[in-house]
Amino acid sequence: MSRSLTTGNRFLKASHVLFIVTLLIQGLPDRAANPSPLYAVVFVLALETLLIVSSALQKNLRSINLVSDIIAFAYFFILLWTLFTAKLNLLKASFFPPPGTVAAQIVSDGAVIFENIKTSLGIVVQGYTLALVTAVPLGLFLGWNIRSGSAAIYISKFIGSIPPVVYIPYGIALLPTFRSVSVMVIFLASFWPILAGTMSGVLNIEKQIIDSARSLCVGGASMLAEIVLPAALPQIFTGCNQGLSVSFILLTSAEMIGGRSGLGYYVKNFSDLGDYKRIVAGVIVIGVVITVITFFFNKLQRYLMRWRSQREE
Repeated sequence: MSRSLTTGNRFLKASHVLFIVTLLIQGLPDRAANPSPLYAVVFVLALETLLIVSSALQKNLRSINLVSDIIAFAYFFILLWTLFTAKLNLLKASFFPPPGTVAAQIVSDGAVIFENIKTSLGIVVQGYTLALVTAVPLGLFLGWNIRSGSAAIYISKFIGSIPPVVYIPYGIALLPTFRSVSVMVIFLASFWPILAGTMSGVLNIEKQIIDSARSLCVGGASMLAEIVLPAALPQIFTGCNQGLSVSFILLTSAEMIGGRSGLGYYVKNFSDLGDYKRIVAGVIVIGVVITVITFFFNKLQRYLMRWRSQREE
């Protein structure tokens, strides 16, 4: 049973102490060029606001502690980053700009960054959705046919082990635009993990579940949709998570190789120019975008598998 939530275990967290320390550090004298310390203060205040709001709205202590720990890590990272750059000047500001400088750059390039985020997310959504709607039904069919499913697992592992980046030259030669090439890369990166996860989930369903369904005269499409699919969901989501993680890595790589837009292109373009403020800004934005998408994907996973937690209770 979950512990009852009180004001103390909602809001009394070590992360609040780190917030105060991080805020006080920003007020120390600068020993290196730090033209925008106010942006760092605003960013830290925004994180603290997010933590307080999240603590007030979350319904269980585990979720509250998770958000608190993540933000505490962010505070600690910003604290060290500020000390080693602006305050102690141990790292060259030209290569490692202070947090305030990077935050100011993100605000300044906000419109451009937002357009690049839309481009990258559009490619991921297209390629990943295409992989999802093809790999899951195919995985259910192959996994249900035990003989073909057992062979297909090894085939999918073999083909899936080939980095989809190697197909980029063929995609550039055969497809009309680089966006279509990027969608192809995301599709290939996602398809094989999702297919393997689906087949593995079907093949590992307990025989008793299938026998019970058959004794109730469940068969054909109803068996796959109402019995096999829910039972295989844990493994399917494992494959989906793997595919999603690899998709972002490969998309960034593809955009850095030949893209003219997207977050990978943003970082690559300014790395060629030696603009480290924008390089660090791009890296941080990529990390935030991936973290947010993963967070909502995990929320969806918990919602679709809520029956599992209810059964365990």
